[in-house]
Formats: sequence, C-alpha cells, structure tokens
Amino acid sequence: MSCVVDGNIPPSSGLSSSSALVCCAGLVTMEANQKSLSKVALAEICAKGERYVGTEGGGMDQSISFLAEKGTAKLIEFEPLRATDVQLPDGAVFVISNCCVRMNKAASSHYNIRVVECRIAAKMLAHARGLSFNRLLKLAQVQIELEASLEDMLSLVDEVLHPEPYSREEVCKVLGITSEQFSTELLSANTQDVKHFKLHQRAKHVYGEAARVLHFKNVCDSGPAESIQLLGDLMNQSHASCRDLYECSCPELDQLVDICLKSGAVGSRLTGAGWGGCVVSMVPSDKLQSFWRAVREAYYLPDSCRAAIVEQSLFVSKPGGGAAIYLEE
Repeated sequence: MSCVVDGNIPPSSGLSSSSALVCCAGLVTMEANQKSLSKVALAEICAKGERYVGTEGGGMDQSISFLAEKGTAKLIEFEPLRATDVQLPDGAVFVISNCCVRMNKAASSHYNIRVVECRIAAKMLAHARGLSFNRLLKLAQVQIELEASLEDMLSLVDEVLHPEPYSREEVCKVLGITSEQFSTELLSANTQDVKHFKLHQRAKHVYGEAARVLHFKNVCDSGPAESIQLLGDLMNQSHASCRDLYECSCPELDQLVDICLKSGAVGSRLTGAGWGGCVVSMVPSDKLQSFWRAVREAYYLPDSCRAAIVEQSLFVSKPGGGAAIYLEE
C-alpha cells in the first residue's frame, strides 16, 4: 500500500490521536486486502496492535473509534465488548481545552506503572478472598469472579489494602511468589526499577470511577430536571480522583480545570491518560460564548506559545460517527 496520512487531532493531548491512527491503519489494511471484519473485531484487533509500542493500554479508545454513532454517547463495556447508547441531556455542550503539556505514553513509564499497580491490587484482592489469582490480571475480573457490586469492591479495598505504599518484598510475601516471578509476571519492561506501589489508591480510583460512569448513565437515562448539574458534579469528582488517588494529573491540568469551573462550566475533568493533554468541560449552552472568552483570556492569551495555537486548543465536541471508508465512484 502507498499511503498518505493526515489528521487534525492535537498529538499527545489525550484525545486518542494514536488510536485514531491505529484504527485508520486497521480499516485501510482490511479494505486493501478485500477482507471483511465486524466493527467489534476490528476494535479488538486494533487495541491489541497498539500495545506493540510498549504501552499496556485498554480498548476503550479503539472501541469508540469504531462503534461511535452520530448524536449519541456510548457506554463501553468489556468481556465481551459492547456499546450502549447514552442520550446526553439538552442544554449543555462539551468543550475541549488543551493544557498544551504533551504526554507521550510510549516514551514514559507513568501509564504502565498504573497498569502494574492495578494488576498487583487485583491479585492481592483475589488472594484475600481465596480466589486463584494467577489468571486474574484486572480489577474488573476480580469483581466478576466475586459477583460483587462496585460498592462491595470499594469496601473490600478498604478492608484488604493499606493506604501506605507496598514494597516488592511485601507483595511477594503476601502472594507467596519469588522476586523473579514478581518481575516477570507482574511488571512490564519499563517498570522493572519501580520499588513501591500504591495499591489502595489505584484500586479505589478504578472502582470509584466505574461507579461514577454507571451513575452518569443512570442520570442521562432518567433525565431529572437537575441532570446537567448532577453530571457536572460527577465530572468534578472524577477529576479529584484522577488527581488525588490515581495521581495522573499535572499542575497545568489542575489550573485549567479551575479556570474552566470559574468560567461557567458545571463540570470539568482531565481526559485521556493524563499528565498533560486536554480537559473536557460540560458547559450550559447559554454560557458557551462567555465561557470560551474567559478561558481564552485566562489560560491562553497570557502565554505566547499557547496563544499561537488557541484555535486548535479550545473547541466544542459533539458525538459523531465512528471510523468509515469513503470510496470514489
């Protein structure tokens, strides 16, 4: 294949630019070879393919890239992969604002360290409940095995895991594994030198975030009069958890979230992997223009580098269709 690649997603901004490229490559390769795969199969293949750069990512970005539909948000669930329509309330829009700090997941270990900490936490929780932990790699798998609610899992985290960081030696002692097994079975190539692991905080964030996602969907489905404010509150709680428990924010993201809330957003949080990239804010439609002006003046214009790219860094986002192929007649 001879290919020309173009795009308008700001790179390293937490807006799935890498997944967009991988999904585009997968779709074009399928078409060029006259194959036929379902959107779900393509999403799963592309999620697996993207991990070859060394980042132990999930499959959410690839899934929404293929399964998105115009006019509706989607609840993405795994094992098996499925997408459910979520109708967002009228009267509010989502605004993306880039803090202009770039985060290259493949060139750093921040992302993989969190994956490793969640993996260890899953095994510690499984072990505490007498499950065979060797095959369990994810916190969600432990919940499924225990047939427990997210609230039950949050209580279990508090019961089993202590807030202080765990050493390698402590994890090995609890799980009954050797230091060599710890390195080969639990760590990734770029996390071999990590000595301490914050298991309680990471597990608390993951289960809490999952609960907020379901709460968000329930609010959208039930449509109470104050739904926009309730959804905004959930977004604010999400950012606080990303900042304090998962520790994947950065000073610029926190500053931008604060500015967005002061400028009229009902909710604002980092999006993507974190440590840089973008904030997504829920803004009442009638406050959109004043919000745009206030954020522009408070965050972008005082800095010449940010001011130069403000048009690409601050924009409204709407649910659109997923990846598609356009063929010339």
